[in-house]
Amino acid sequence: MQTGPDGSGSAPGVAADGGTAVGPELARAVLDAALARRRAAQQAPRRRTGNDEGTGRRLRGYSGPGPDPRDPQLFGVMLERIMKQRGWQKPAAEAKVFGAWEKVVGPDVAQHSRPVKLDAGVLTVEAESTAWATQLRLLAANLLKRIAAEVGHNVVTKLNIHGPAAPSWAKGPRRVQGRGPRDTYG
Repeated sequence: MQTGPDGSGSAPGVAADGGTAVGPELARAVLDAALARRRAAQQAPRRRTGNDEGTGRRLRGYSGPGPDPRDPQLFGVMLERIMKQRGWQKPAAEAKVFGAWEKVVGPDVAQHSRPVKLDAGVLTVEAESTAWATQLRLLAANLLKRIAAEVGHNVVTKLNIHGPAAPSWAKGPRRVQGRGPRDTYG
């Protein structure tokens, strides 16, 4: 014989005479089983943590006058929290070098140069002319300080500055092996 959750000696859906309960008897058996489960759940001690923010459960009741995790948060604060949790601070700082180049180095320098690549702390900057490339090489220490102040320390550790790229005849469908056009560039 089976014992039901209410301790009555019968399982829900089984009549007292051993047959299958039908109609009102079945409804009564299911209701008794549900009430027994509810009583057992109420008597069991509830575990309660101090902060239910990370559990996914909704906090209940009035939170009071102080700050609460349910309060609306500023978007920037939430974004910083997510970036910190996932370890995205360094990639975000590297992206800021490219995204806010004018703000990082100033409008004069940004007008005549652009960042090309950042690899292992070495920032490659392309100047619009060889004169500006020379000027940027002279300003490299100052630019590194400005980048560190705006973006963060150890994001950019070295600058690699070069002028505009010269045309190359090394590739193409009609390439001829040799030294190139010697008569043009002496």
